[in-house]
Amino acid sequence: MKTFTIGISGVTNGGKTTLAKNLQKHLPNCSVISQDDFFKPQSEIETDKNGFLQYDVLEALNMEKMMSAISCWMENPRHSVVSTDWGNAEETPILIIEGFLLFNYKPLATVWNRSYFLTIPYEECKRRRSTRVYNPPDPPGYFDGHVWPMYLKHRREMEENVTWEIVYLDGTKSEEDLFSQVYEDIIQELAKQKCLQVTA
Repeated sequence: MKTFTIGISGVTNGGKTTLAKNLQKHLPNCSVISQDDFFKPQSEIETDKNGFLQYDVLEALNMEKMMSAISCWMENPRHSVVSTDWGNAEETPILIIEGFLLFNYKPLATVWNRSYFLTIPYEECKRRRSTRVYNPPDPPGYFDGHVWPMYLKHRREMEENVTWEIVYLDGTKSEEDLFSQVYEDIIQELAKQKCLQVTA
């Protein structure tokens, strides 16, 4: 079965989850997998020399388990545990994968039909982060000492190694504007895919 897989990645508090949920509401036969659901238990998270828990690294995530969930969906989208209600059976099954470290993980490189990366400036990111409740809570200095440096490091590595097109999104735009931009882009890509299937 032909499927369509979308990656939504980017900076912490950039609007990834909100965008994914908004798209799921409006796209037919659409499922969402969130990378945040695959964090390892706190007891397995490494600590750096400053005493900060290293949550913003791939090693903090059970990526094998996440890949297994993605593979299960790909094999049978209709019966996957992450599937949404099915509408028109003729519509292409869509999977949205959202998370902060998607495009740095090589085993995922071949799955994307469309990739989006949300960015927001440092000050706005810090402000948004301060309004969120985390468990465990961010200790003093965690954003500047770990979160932002890790974001910059991983973004640099991503841009050096990625071999496919990534669409950058301005996370300071309104939810509605971001949704409209991405929704229209996805609809265009799905239409192209259908044309290719017809002519194949």
